[in-house]
Amino acid sequence: MIHPEKIIFGLDSFGDIPRDSEGKLFTQAEAIRQVIKEAKKADELGIDVIALGEHHRVDYAISSPDTVLAAIAAITKKITLATGVTVLSSDDPVRVYERFATLEAISSGRAEAVLGRGSFTESFPLFGYDLQDYDLLFEEKLNLYSKLLDEKPVTWEGSTRAPLKNADVFPKTEKGKIATRIAVGGSPESVVRTAKYGFPLTLAIIGGAPARFKAYIELYKKAAAKFGQQTYPVAVHSHGVIADTDEEAIELGWNHIRESFVRIGQDRGWTPMSREQYESEVRNGSFYVGAPETVARRIARMLKTLDAGRFELVYGAGELSASARERTIELYATKVIPRVRELLSEE
Repeated sequence: MIHPEKIIFGLDSFGDIPRDSEGKLFTQAEAIRQVIKEAKKADELGIDVIALGEHHRVDYAISSPDTVLAAIAAITKKITLATGVTVLSSDDPVRVYERFATLEAISSGRAEAVLGRGSFTESFPLFGYDLQDYDLLFEEKLNLYSKLLDEKPVTWEGSTRAPLKNADVFPKTEKGKIATRIAVGGSPESVVRTAKYGFPLTLAIIGGAPARFKAYIELYKKAAAKFGQQTYPVAVHSHGVIADTDEEAIELGWNHIRESFVRIGQDRGWTPMSREQYESEVRNGSFYVGAPETVARRIARMLKTLDAGRFELVYGAGELSASARERTIELYATKVIPRVRELLSEE
């Protein structure tokens, strides 16, 4: 059952490169500073979470999200500092623990590691990993990371990194554990793994009717019961853009969200998204695009359908201007979130 007052609302940035008021593309350094500025604004407006993705490609500026989050920690007060995601498969679990424990200290307890296999594969060859080990790398590294979370000496052996014998890691956190979630894109095996290790689940829903993901949530609950693990309210993250009118937002989304999907699709062999497909996603799918009332009604419907307890708006896709990104954040915080809570309270 949904409790509107307990729903968590966040923002998610992949570090897209925006344009300025004259249409000039930001440098990657400017794009990073823009995200820090946006996170400060989100904190001031009362948004619960800012999540930053890890990517290693020219169209995204953030390859080290925990570093950017540390900068955000210094200028914010309440907002949770999450990743979206940390690509654990091509990282080292010990270093991931150490970085997030450090961020936890800097932020006075606001760090959250969101781990995943990653939707892009550039990090694997970059850091010397074989893509043939894609599943094995995540399984073994998640196993080790889950042990490190107990903050006690660890003995561990696997095939993807050197073994550990009674190894201790530092710093220790003040509350005894780093908040951690697992993000999945729709793989049943990933959902089961999340339940097996007792982590909260985030569903990255980038397309299609949200209702089709109900089966994954049921799978998560059933698997958790099988493994004797606790379940948590499921989080959803999806793309969107909010403007003062539906018409303005729809055109912004067509020119930027759609364009980013087309660019990514060129690497993956996707057929370019048509206007009809785009507008179908806006009306009934997983693009939350429109004026505040339109977006609020669609988010409320999704949360009710999935019985989800958290929503993160992936804002700023493509080369959306910095001003349009900031306007999206402002409307999301001041108009959409209060209206979603109100709509859910009416039912």
